[in-house]
Amino acid sequence: MQIEIKKPIRNREMQSKPMRKGVLTSFAILAILTAACGNKVYDRYAHTPVAGWEKNDTLSFAVPRVAIAGVYGINVALRTNGAYPFQALTLIVEQHILPAKRMKTDTINCVLTDRNGKAKGQGISYYQYRFHASNLHLSPGDSLFITVRHDMKREVLPGISDIGVIIEN
Repeated sequence: MQIEIKKPIRNREMQSKPMRKGVLTSFAILAILTAACGNKVYDRYAHTPVAGWEKNDTLSFAVPRVAIAGVYGINVALRTNGAYPFQALTLIVEQHILPAKRMKTDTINCVLTDRNGKAKGQGISYYQYRFHASNLHLSPGDSLFITVRHDMKREVLPGISDIGVIIEN
């Protein structure tokens, strides 16, 4: 009869495997969250009047100075509800780059529904959309003043609750 003697497991060996798994899991979660955040440098919304967004109501966004030179993507976001009567929306986006005093104007045709009239945006009672306006090369210390207005034939547009500007690098 042989008796097998097992070597005792040290506390350090018992703790190291679960500890490594925990550290690796934490690192993986942190990496995923960091990647999901993107490189947003500006993300603001302005409310439109409840009665409707008038053609002469220009929404303004003052973007603070950027610290790093690079190409920045300018995106326009909007939120609508069921009261919006059209399938699309045309926006005029003016971007004033300061202190260089350069100006760029973009016209964006925002398609909000598919051919069957189903909203393309995300949401249930309010739908959120995001449209790319342009890419701008900015130098350190540059700031932006962005204005957004609609260019629809109808003077007052009901059903648009918010217009936003999102800038990423």
